[in-house]
Amino acid sequence: MKAVILGGTSGMGRAIARQLAERGDTVFLLGVGEGDLERSAADLTARHPANAAVGFAICDLERPDGFATALDAADAALGNFDSVIVTAAMFGTQDALEADIELTRRLLTVNYANTVVFCEHARKRLLSRGGGRLTVFSSVAGDRGRKPVALYGSSKAGLSTYLEALDHKFHAAGLSVLCVKPGFVRTAMTAGLKPPPFAGEPDAVARSVVRAMDRRLPMLYAPAIWQLVMLVIRWLPRFVMRKINF
Repeated sequence: MKAVILGGTSGMGRAIARQLAERGDTVFLLGVGEGDLERSAADLTARHPANAAVGFAICDLERPDGFATALDAADAALGNFDSVIVTAAMFGTQDALEADIELTRRLLTVNYANTVVFCEHARKRLLSRGGGRLTVFSSVAGDRGRKPVALYGSSKAGLSTYLEALDHKFHAAGLSVLCVKPGFVRTAMTAGLKPPPFAGEPDAVARSVVRAMDRRLPMLYAPAIWQLVMLVIRWLPRFVMRKINF
């Protein structure tokens, strides 16, 4: 696998990058901080000196004009990548988003519109070379309109719908689209929040993601218990959802 990872310097992206490098896959990191990118690439290279040196490029989901340039750099380094993994996103609590309309605009733009634009850039390149893997992190927050994540969840609901449609349209052409729906995972994004039951650890979730990519699955809940949890939530009557704070 020759994988480009957007968000590969922290959290789930870093955990997936380490697991791919450990088994001998080639990775290229995309992110927003040059210092973080350089340190993460150096760390992966040092851990696995028998592999090719890990490259990196700046790619900011708030700056879609840089998407093509970043993917050009990845193509040049990898000799045409065959897999793209998107873990980068913005998060904000419902209270913070309701208090700051500009933060709301940024989050909705990054998590839906700009992520879709990045995926379209990646999708066209992958299809031009016969297909490949596109793995994108959405969230269980998008499975049902819920009070604590009304705004964040809506951005992920749109992304999940896009990824499902992408799978339907281009699967026969060789594009394998995996929509990852994590529940609560203990990463920097969730730091300071009270972990709910069934909270996941990055390494364990990363292992399940890599397995799902290898098997070319279209959807993955991680940890797996969240598939059952959200099945129940999706079937709760609206009057119940109005009363609970889940």
